Amino acid sequence: MSIQAKAFTFGDDINTDYIISGKYKFKSNDMNDMARHAMEELDPHYYERVSPEGGILVAGTNFGCGSSREQAPLVLIHSNTRAVLAKSFARIFFRNAINTGLPVVECDTDRISEGDEVEVDLEAGVVKNLTSGEQIPFAPLPSVMARLLADGGLAAHFRKHGGFALE
Repeated sequence: MSIQAKAFTFGDDINTDYIISGKYKFKSNDMNDMARHAMEELDPHYYERVSPEGGILVAGTNFGCGSSREQAPLVLIHSNTRAVLAKSFARIFFRNAINTGLPVVECDTDRISEGDEVEVDLEAGVVKNLTSGEQIPFAPLPSVMARLLADGGLAAHFRKHGGFALE
């Protein structure tokens, strides 16, 4: 599975309240509506910038820290964020992302700048910065997680296979 899009960069310690503010959590269950507010605390125009063509969110350490909001990866998906690259993730966000079908990759993000064209090859374990020509290796996901992502997340996998088929 390969994903190519423009990079949208953020820093360290991006918590779930930055991804989707708690003030929207109880206003709507419509993820398309909530997606308009993705990352707005840090970039009020993120949705308008990423949604037309899609993008890859690039961050530093501890991405997704804070409360365990499943809405956080869902609003990123619905904003047309195709993947998240970070130096490290909060574990609960990482699992929620895989379960909802959002590709997440731990890698060195220092060599990716705002606006760079990036290609992520999940099977080969490499991020290619097409703008600079650099290649950034990463440890590919375990096969179980890769299968869940390929099927669109945990619920989609369950529907597709009539149960769990994770061998």
